[in-house]
Amino acid sequence: MAGAARQIERLRSSGVTWSGLLGQLLNGLVDASAMFLVAAGLSLIFGVTRIVNFAHGSLYMLGVFIAYSLVHALGEGDLGFCGAVLFSSLAVGAIGAAIEFVLLRRLYRAPELLQLLATFALVLIIKDVALAIWGPDDLFAPRVPALRGAFDFLGRRVPEYDLVVIAAGPLVLLALWLLLRRSRFGRLIRAATQDRDMIATLGINQAWLFTAVFALGSALAGLGGALQSPRMPASLSLDLETISTSFVVVVVGGMGSIPGAFVASIVIGLIKALCIWIGTVHLFGYAIAMPQFTLVAEFVVMAIVLVARPWGLLGTALAPGRFVPEASPPVAALSRKGQSVLLCVVLALCVLPFVFGGYPYVSVLVIEIMIAALYAASLQFLVGPGGMHSFGQAAYFGLGAYGAALAIKAALPMEVSLLLAPCAALLGAVVFGWFCVRLSGIYLAMLTLAFAQIAWSVVYQWSSVTGGSNGLVGIWPAPWLSAGNHYYFFTLVIVAALLVGLRKVVFAPFGLALRATRDSALRAEAIGIDVRRVQWVAFSIAGLASGVAGGLYAFSKGSIAPDVMAVSRSIDGLVMVLLGGVQSQFGTLAGAALYTWLSDVVARHTDYWRAAIGVVMLILVLILPQGIAGLPRLIGRKARERHGAA
Repeated sequence: MAGAARQIERLRSSGVTWSGLLGQLLNGLVDASAMFLVAAGLSLIFGVTRIVNFAHGSLYMLGVFIAYSLVHALGEGDLGFCGAVLFSSLAVGAIGAAIEFVLLRRLYRAPELLQLLATFALVLIIKDVALAIWGPDDLFAPRVPALRGAFDFLGRRVPEYDLVVIAAGPLVLLALWLLLRRSRFGRLIRAATQDRDMIATLGINQAWLFTAVFALGSALAGLGGALQSPRMPASLSLDLETISTSFVVVVVGGMGSIPGAFVASIVIGLIKALCIWIGTVHLFGYAIAMPQFTLVAEFVVMAIVLVARPWGLLGTALAPGRFVPEASPPVAALSRKGQSVLLCVVLALCVLPFVFGGYPYVSVLVIEIMIAALYAASLQFLVGPGGMHSFGQAAYFGLGAYGAALAIKAALPMEVSLLLAPCAALLGAVVFGWFCVRLSGIYLAMLTLAFAQIAWSVVYQWSSVTGGSNGLVGIWPAPWLSAGNHYYFFTLVIVAALLVGLRKVVFAPFGLALRATRDSALRAEAIGIDVRRVQWVAFSIAGLASGVAGGLYAFSKGSIAPDVMAVSRSIDGLVMVLLGGVQSQFGTLAGAALYTWLSDVVARHTDYWRAAIGVVMLILVLILPQGIAGLPRLIGRKARERHGAA
C-alpha cells in the first residue's frame, strides 16, 4: 500500500503527468456524457415500463450506423452533420416506438425473464439487419468540419468536438428535468414510475404513454450514438458493449433516476480516467496495470454500490414485491409417459454414435449439446425452483473450465483435473453467492453480472497464468478416453448423473424449502426457514454443476479462452432456460438442445443465423410463453377446444 501511495505521489509531482491527468479527465468526461445519454433513455424506459431492455444497446448501435449513412447522404459539411444527428435520433426513436407497439406491448404483464428473452431476440435480429445493410467492416464517419481543430488548455491540446460531447450531457439532463417537472407529459411519466396501475384508473391511455416513453428513451440512445460517430467507428459489437455499461450506470445511479444516471456516469468515467493516468501500481508485491483495470472498473463500482446500497446512489427502494417472481405450481413428478419419453431419449443417445459412425461431427455436436444441457440445467435450478435471476452463470462455467485447464498445465492427471473443475467453480459460487443472496430481483441479477465480469477480467488480464486473450491450449482427455466414442459416453454418464442429482434435490426437503423461499420469503422465515442460507446453498450447488459442465467443455474442445465466461455465454444460458421453460428441467434440456443445434446448423448455412434464431425466439415468446415445456399443455387445450366445438 505504501508503495502505491509513493508512486501516485511521484506521478502527481510531475508537471507532465498533471497535463496527462487533465487529458484523461477530459476523456473521462466525454465518455461519461455519452454513457449518460444512453443510460438516461434506458432509465426512463425501465422506470415507466419496468422492462429490462437488452435491445437498448442495439438502438445506440443503429444511431451510429444511421448517422454515418446520413452524413454521406446529406453532405459532410456542418449542416449535413447537424441534420444527421437530428434525423438519426428521430429515426431510432421511431424504431423504438415500432418495437414497443408491435412486440413489447404484448409482454407488459409477462414475467421479467420472458421480456428479457424477447429483447435479446431483438438484439440478434437488429445485429443481422445492420450486417445486411452496412456489412461486417467498421465504418468511420468524417469529422465535423467546424470542429476539427483543437485548442491549448493548461499545456494540453483538447479537441473542440470533445467539448460539444461533454456539453451534451448536462444539456440533455436539463431538458429532461424541465420535461419531467414542467410538463403534463413529464408528470404522467413520474406518476407511472411510482404506480402505473393508478395511471390506468385515472383514465390515462397507458399504452400510448408507454409508447411515447419508449420512443423518447430510444431517441436518446440514437442521439448518443450519432454524437459518437465522429469519435468512434460504427461496429457490430457496439450493442452488447454498450448495454452492459448502460446497465451499470443505471444500477449505480438508481433504477429510474435520471440525475442518478448522470452522477453515476461521471463517477465511472472519471474512475476509468484516473486508472489510465496512474499507470502501474505495486500492491502487496504485485504489479497492477491500472489501464487494464478499466475493463472491469465499472463492474467493481456496481458491485460495491449494490452491496452497500442496493437501490443506487440517488435511487429509492422499490416497492416490496415488485420484482418477486410469481408463485408457480408445485413441480410434478415425471409421469409414466414422460418416463417412457426420457428412456427413449437416453437409448437414442446411447446408439447414436454407432448409427452415425461415419459422421464423427454428429457425436461432437451431441457432446456440445449435452454440456450445454448441464450448464442450462444448473441455471434453471437457480432461476426456477430458487427464483433467483442470474446474469452471470458463465462465471462458474468458466471457473470450472479454467480450473481443469490449469490443473492439466500443472501436469496433474486428467481425472484429478476434472475433479478440480467443480471445486474451483464451487469456491467462486460460495464467495460470490454470499453477497448475491442478500439481494433479490433485478438487483441480484445485476450483482451476478458484476461478479461475472470481474472474474472474466481477471482471466483476460492475468496472461502469465491464464494465457490472457490467447487462452490455454493442449487440454485433452486421458488416453483411455481419447479412443473411439469413449469421451462421448463418459460425458453422457456424468451429465445424466448430475441431471438426476439436481432433480432429486428439487424433490428433497431442501428443494421444498428452496421453493418456499421463492414463493414467499416472509412466510418461509415465519416457519423457521433460514432464507439466506437456503439460497446460498442453492447458489453453490448451481455453481458446482456449472463448473462440471465447464470442465467437460475444456476437455471436449482441447483449448479455452476468456469467452467461456463472457456476458454472451451467460445470456446463452438464460435463453436456453427460457426457451425450454423456467419451471421445467426437461423443458430446459430441450431448450438447450434446440438453441445449440440451431446455432450450429443455421450458422453453417447463412450469415444471418442470429436473425433466424431471434425470430424463432420471438415466435416462442408470443405463442409459447411457458417455453417448450408448455407445448403439450397447449396441444391438449387445443384438442379439448376442438372436441368441445364438435
